[in-house]
Amino acid sequence: MQRLLEYATHHQPLALFAVAAVTAVLMYELRERARGVGAIGAQDVVRLMNQGAVVLDVRSAEDYAAGHIRGARSVPATQLANGADSLKRYKDKPVIVYCEQGVSAAGAMRALAQQGFGQVVNLRGGLRAWRAEHLPVARD
Repeated sequence: MQRLLEYATHHQPLALFAVAAVTAVLMYELRERARGVGAIGAQDVVRLMNQGAVVLDVRSAEDYAAGHIRGARSVPATQLANGADSLKRYKDKPVIVYCEQGVSAAGAMRALAQQGFGQVVNLRGGLRAWRAEHLPVARD
């Protein structure tokens, strides 16, 4: 420990850079963990669906028609931002949102939470992760 303090006093710019790098890595990790809150895997989605959760596909109508999770409702993310009145009856139920990769669904999840939905989660990895687990996809 004595040698570390001696090194830090003799090489202040390097020591400050090391502290800044460690701080940046910690901030990045904390931000990524906070972003992942409410994200669940495909198997957990299946479990919640079996318990009566509502599944929302926030992709475009064309993408929904090309393939979606069976039983999912198509509600494009643009409609959620304006406040989807048709979803108000689901405020007390678990709501699962997903998109193709999980990115825009995170924004939809926040929009629903701001509208008073208490149990909103995101499918981690989106429909790609669903397909990667070889789970069924319905087509219209």
